[in-house]
Amino acid sequence: MSETSAPPVTGPLCTRATLAAELRALGVSRGEILLVHSSLSSLGWVCGGAEAVVRALLDALGEDGTLVVPTQSGDNSDPAEWTDPPVPQEWWPDIRAWLPAYDPRTTRTRGVGVIPETVRTWPGAVRSAHPQTSFAAIGPRAAELMDGHALDCRLGERSPLAHLERAGARVLLLGAGFASCTAFHLAEYRGPAPLVENSFAVLTGGGRRWMTVREPAISEDRFADLGADFEKERPVVRGSVGAATARVFALPEAVAYAETWLPRHRPRPA
Repeated sequence: MSETSAPPVTGPLCTRATLAAELRALGVSRGEILLVHSSLSSLGWVCGGAEAVVRALLDALGEDGTLVVPTQSGDNSDPAEWTDPPVPQEWWPDIRAWLPAYDPRTTRTRGVGVIPETVRTWPGAVRSAHPQTSFAAIGPRAAELMDGHALDCRLGERSPLAHLERAGARVLLLGAGFASCTAFHLAEYRGPAPLVENSFAVLTGGGRRWMTVREPAISEDRFADLGADFEKERPVVRGSVGAATARVFALPEAVAYAETWLPRHRPRPA
């Protein structure tokens, strides 16, 4: 009887120490604020998995640095908009009535990878209040950066992105592309955009509530093209961490560049 062999292990071998050293060589500095978009699988074989990556990031940032990650949970949304997969229309009322409300302590991330989920559950981590587009942070400035995330402002002026901009944070794309760069959405909020209805389950003083708000539509359409032009024209440090391509750049500069790029290359109706 033949046995199906496991696929061969692919490297390089990454450890907490090697990752921290490569992050420092890339320019990650002690004491800074760093928004990280990541792909664990892009790094190679990581001894310790996502926990080792988080520890390496914290090592590079030091005790005075603050690590921030997106901890999105887009499945807390109107089932009428679900396409992956869609659900029968006759289920919609029950889903709206019983979908668990967002709780920053327990609601799991979706679609952002295992590293943000590890940060979310890290001792001392602080998570912002939006039920779909939250962020989580570890470090001395975590609470102030996560504060005041409005329910009708996914990624705009009353979200952690605006706090990060004012604080002069930098972005690390760790095996992730510019299509994942949430900072570009802050520029979207500053241009004309159609308003859309957005629904989710939240916890209030009176208990669970299904809420609908109106806010600007957002889209990652052409973010990869935006990032490619930004990298050509503005300072972006590019290097390797493990097997991953990594990029580091200033968040305020990325937002400012997107504010001028998006109206020219991706016009949207008011």
